[in-house]
Amino acid sequence: MASLQSLLESSEIISQGAEAKVYKGYLTSPPTDPVLIKYRFPKKYRHPQLSAQLTRTRITSEARALARCVRSGVRVPDVRLVDVDSGIIAMEWINGKSIRFLLGDYEGDSGTHNSSVGETLENYDISEGQLMVMMGVALARMHQADIIHSDLTTSNMMLTSNFGNPELVLIDFGLSFQSGLVEDKAVDLYVLERAFASTHPESESLFAAVLESYAAELGNKVWSPIRKRLEDVRLRGRKRSMVG
Repeated sequence: MASLQSLLESSEIISQGAEAKVYKGYLTSPPTDPVLIKYRFPKKYRHPQLSAQLTRTRITSEARALARCVRSGVRVPDVRLVDVDSGIIAMEWINGKSIRFLLGDYEGDSGTHNSSVGETLENYDISEGQLMVMMGVALARMHQADIIHSDLTTSNMMLTSNFGNPELVLIDFGLSFQSGLVEDKAVDLYVLERAFASTHPESESLFAAVLESYAAELGNKVWSPIRKRLEDVRLRGRKRSMVG
């Protein structure tokens, strides 16, 4: 634990939420490639044994989800270190831009940027339409692996360049779980649809392109029950909004 504590102390903290602190650091000395370090710290309001058990479960679940995604052809950060007892998981640092930024929400990424959306996409040699196709394929493959992300937003997707080729990376699987249920996959898609609507106004055509690509990757036999359930989930969502 001493070495892991030293690792955290020598790393740069990026953000802190209710469940974890996120750092940028290095696992080697001298430092080479940076890694993203997620530290699930003990919760004082929980019983120590319960807190430790929840931490082990969530870190193990995240690591397994990332491994299943890799095996299914979904680009996610490579896992570099897992220590469930210390509450630490370290993974590949992704150099790129969040899809939230690329679709026009500059404040959602890293503050003020001077580049226009078109110029930024051109830097990756990709159009909005192509980006939506990549997104649909990635989500379909993730669901084919029975991985439910649970926090699908455009902030949790990044675009990077791999030897000059654009590459979509899904990130932040901290709430993910494994399920083959149509309901869970439909809810996953609905969460992303709501994220599009709230973060990117007038983006109905973009999300429609995501679903078209998703359906094409899955095939109609698999897509049809998910589509029907997604319609049910949307209806339930509208009813909740009307009730308030």
